[in-house]
Amino acid sequence: MSEKTITQTHSADRLPNARGTNQSGMRARNEKLVLTLVRRHGALAKSELARMTGLSAQTVSVIMRQLEDDGLLLRGEPLRGKVGQPSVPMRLNPDGAYFLGLKVGRRSSELVLTDFLGRVRDRTRATYDYPTPEATLDFATRSMNSMTAALPEPACKRLAGLGIAMPFYLWDWAQILQVPQDRMDSWRSANLQVSLSEVSELPIYSENDATAACGAELVFGPADGPRDFLYFYVGYFIGGGVVLNGSIFSGRGNAGALGPMPVAVGAPTVQPLIGVASLYVLERRLRQTGYEPSGLWETPDHWSIPPDLLEGWLDSAAQGLAHAILSSCSLIDFECVKIDGWMPPDIRANLVQRVGEHLSKLDLTGLERPEVISGQVGPDARVLGAASLPLSDRYLIKT
Repeated sequence: MSEKTITQTHSADRLPNARGTNQSGMRARNEKLVLTLVRRHGALAKSELARMTGLSAQTVSVIMRQLEDDGLLLRGEPLRGKVGQPSVPMRLNPDGAYFLGLKVGRRSSELVLTDFLGRVRDRTRATYDYPTPEATLDFATRSMNSMTAALPEPACKRLAGLGIAMPFYLWDWAQILQVPQDRMDSWRSANLQVSLSEVSELPIYSENDATAACGAELVFGPADGPRDFLYFYVGYFIGGGVVLNGSIFSGRGNAGALGPMPVAVGAPTVQPLIGVASLYVLERRLRQTGYEPSGLWETPDHWSIPPDLLEGWLDSAAQGLAHAILSSCSLIDFECVKIDGWMPPDIRANLVQRVGEHLSKLDLTGLERPEVISGQVGPDARVLGAASLPLSDRYLIKT
């Protein structure tokens, strides 16, 4: 079945596949389309949705009435002052659905409960030297049971799923984690998604942690943001994602794995980006100079780090990122680069500024220089990206 492409001039309306169909049998897709547009715009009236989707006013009325009856939409105050009947904007009901998001990292795991707007309602974290399948499953199970037990029964019935954001091939990182290989080899045969599905009736989803963070930027980021951008998330290891026409481009499953990209930092040395722009590099420098690095993983709100060590890491990370951006833009002319990570906002802003400065020193002949900005989601991007997996599958169209 062919679908027409919407031709609106407003940037906020640039949603691929934002055309509904009045044919029978497509109600589920139309409902997702309406929810996607309402999420993007904050609140919309029936007439606006009909214009954006190409659906008839009657079809839109039926959809919105059903979504309101299902508790997914809330009716706003009528907007008067125009000719005809006052329009009534509809917005998402924060309590319309709930989602669990599990982030499994190299130094910590975290589980959050979010509402329909992506706001965190509950949270629990655990830090460790390295993750194991058994301890991770135990943490997730206990935390999930505790959170759901604290929910009132109506809210429990609106739990829509659990998403997992975790690195692929965890066993490959034993050397960098400075953990004996046999301690990490159990991940080779472990399948956390399957294990959790055996102890929970919720639908379970799984995605690479950096890709999930990129997904959070798409779902919870600004509605009028760029439709093509390169995304970096600076965590224990740096990773990222590629967004084209408003959708994550995953290729055969590993597109946007920016960590292995070779960069020239301290030329003539060429090394992977992961070796200069990851937080494990900063952790090692702290440990080597006699400082306890555990504070890096306890909170992303404030770090107490000697200025000279932080300065050195920031500059080398920024150089590496600038070279990675240059290489990426030689293949795809990204209009924007977003940088986010597990770090305080002021340090992230400092990093973004330095990346721009280093990028301006590189030879960009024949290339369009992209805008380099901070991501909008912040340190929670990975865990919110995990929670967005069931949200996107159940309630949003794939853009």
